[in-house]
Amino acid sequence: MPRILPMPAMQWNAWGSAEAATELSPGIRGLLSAALGIEGDPTPGVASEAVAIPDSRLDDAALGELAAIVGPQAVSRERDDRLLRAGGRSTPDLLRRRMSHQMVPDAVIAPADDDEVAAVLRWAESAGVAVVPLGGGTGVVGGTDPQAGPHHAVLSLDLGRFDALIHLDEISGIATFGAGVGGPRAEELLGAHGLSLGHFPQSFEFATIGGFAATRSSGQASAGYGRFDDMVVGLTVVTPRGILRLGDVARSAAGPDLRQLMLGSEGVLGVITSVSVRVHRAPTTSIGAAWRFPDFATGAAALRALAQRGAGLGPTVLRLSDEMETGVNLASPGAIGEATGGGCLAVTRFDGDEAACLARAELTAATLAAAGGQSLGAGPADAWEHGRFRAPYLRDALLAVGAGCETLETATTWSALMDLRTAVTDALLTALQESGSRALVLCHISHTYPTGASLYFTVVYALGDDPVTQWAHAKAAACEAIVAQHATISHHHAIGMDHRPWLHAEIGAVGVQILRTLKATLDPAAVLNPGKLIP
Repeated sequence: MPRILPMPAMQWNAWGSAEAATELSPGIRGLLSAALGIEGDPTPGVASEAVAIPDSRLDDAALGELAAIVGPQAVSRERDDRLLRAGGRSTPDLLRRRMSHQMVPDAVIAPADDDEVAAVLRWAESAGVAVVPLGGGTGVVGGTDPQAGPHHAVLSLDLGRFDALIHLDEISGIATFGAGVGGPRAEELLGAHGLSLGHFPQSFEFATIGGFAATRSSGQASAGYGRFDDMVVGLTVVTPRGILRLGDVARSAAGPDLRQLMLGSEGVLGVITSVSVRVHRAPTTSIGAAWRFPDFATGAAALRALAQRGAGLGPTVLRLSDEMETGVNLASPGAIGEATGGGCLAVTRFDGDEAACLARAELTAATLAAAGGQSLGAGPADAWEHGRFRAPYLRDALLAVGAGCETLETATTWSALMDLRTAVTDALLTALQESGSRALVLCHISHTYPTGASLYFTVVYALGDDPVTQWAHAKAAACEAIVAQHATISHHHAIGMDHRPWLHAEIGAVGVQILRTLKATLDPAAVLNPGKLIP
């Protein structure tokens, strides 16, 4: 009988596909040597066949019971199937995968429909087994780590078979996808009808529709299309206490919006199996324009002016790199910062029909020029567009030569933005210095709103003797700084395990109790994704 267990698209121990792996440019190598004292040749990772994993804690009888639910070809205890689902792709994840021992689920199961998911959850309750839903495995906050919690084993529930465009209402502009549909596949399916979703996070090539919903993802075109939770009009969630079918009316006053309880629920309250989203006609024109600002504060004020001007009048993509990020871009030939001549680089893009794009580009240019911006033309913006999904591959190349590279993000009001940037940067530099490492802290504004914006930090540093603990110390310092500045602990990466200790400070004791009550109501045996989200 042929296997129908989906094969994850990414390598088990790195980002993306091996064929797309990158090497460090001479410029980047020179920067690492001069700024961080890092030199030397890449060190290969551990071969998968040399990795030790624990024996499965699920016996033949348990596997037979699961096979009775989904069929024997859709459940596995095979070593490679378990190793491929060892969790997400944060830097600590990848550091651990350079070690000889790995934490993996005890088995993998791939149900085909809502009834099979419900049956798996019932089985898990009776068997005392944890269930961790898995989409593309692109998370960076420990949200898919195979934690058993108080249970005796953990099962990875792969949603790869939920891979269809279930329904398309072209009149209303609503598409319903299975949760396992990936970003490129969603665009392909919609493109056949002249439509697009327009959600392009950096994880786009490998992340799934269900993952976007479960983590409140925000894409690089959020200035034009909004966050993913803005796009959702309905969803189906299978919980241990039954199936929730929510939507598809765009707005309702029928009490609290239960869709919002499930968006961002990270597989802790239920398994999202389908999502209905707002779609639009595929753009016929795309225009890029880059700008230089003398400093980050001037550029941020310009972005604020755009965000507060009014909806629908600005760019589809709007980003501003600080001085350090712009400067580091200069280290690689052909990089997006090459033409800036210093200062801070802003990237704008406009998607839509030609007349609307030209009109919005003209309005944006007038605003940015009046705020102190200097036009750099389309070149740097086009270069950013061409390489925008490549950065995670660079991280793997950096790790191989002993350079840590990790990201974190937050958001706050415009009035608090500069203080937040300073506080987080200082916290990271101090914490890494305490570990004996020099560091570069890069920052950009990636998402803007009338009242505030997100800050996205990239940290490059020399790996210490205990790199997992080293980064945990630095990340904790950054999180403490974020909380002290009354910013959000996560704008779009979600909570998972990594941010869980700081959620209480953001939502308070009553907020925590609400989440715990929801968990007890929907998942009283607490089998769903233990140790994530809820303090």
